[in-house]
Amino acid sequence: MIHNHLLSAAKQVPSDNQNERPTDVISLVVIHNISLPPNIFNNDYIEQFFTNQLDFDIHPYFQTIRNQQVSAHLLIKRDGKILQFVPFNKRAWHAGESNFLGCDNCNDFSIGIELEGADNIIYEKIQYQVLNNTISLLKKHYPITAVVGHNEIAPGRKTDPGDAFDWSKIDEHK
Repeated sequence: MIHNHLLSAAKQVPSDNQNERPTDVISLVVIHNISLPPNIFNNDYIEQFFTNQLDFDIHPYFQTIRNQQVSAHLLIKRDGKILQFVPFNKRAWHAGESNFLGCDNCNDFSIGIELEGADNIIYEKIQYQVLNNTISLLKKHYPITAVVGHNEIAPGRKTDPGDAFDWSKIDEHK
């Protein structure tokens, strides 16, 4: 269920990397992937990064993201657990420079869902199940018209969710 723009099935991990949306219309879901360090799973580094608590000296890769402030609405871990960083009615900082059907700044009107994963590593079956259930719930609460990959709204700049992501397993991809 969704109550007060929060997903009841998700662990709430509030991020300051958010702000007000310029509109109340939420019409897009953007699918991403993330792993920190790249291709390494099952740690708390993503959560620490999205909440500005990551120790950038732990791993050399972290130096490359040191000055970034990002978030997503949701993260679906490899085991299917869901974390929510930003309420759906707020603008999470997930899409960056982006365009969908002639509309710039997709953060303004989208919900960002990160999957713990990498472009070329197969996603877990449970991640697809949780993602489909979540998208279905979101569509019942918001006027969502499309589900796209980050690569579709930022072509040439982003590649996620990557070649390993099987769009045929997503019920709502348009």
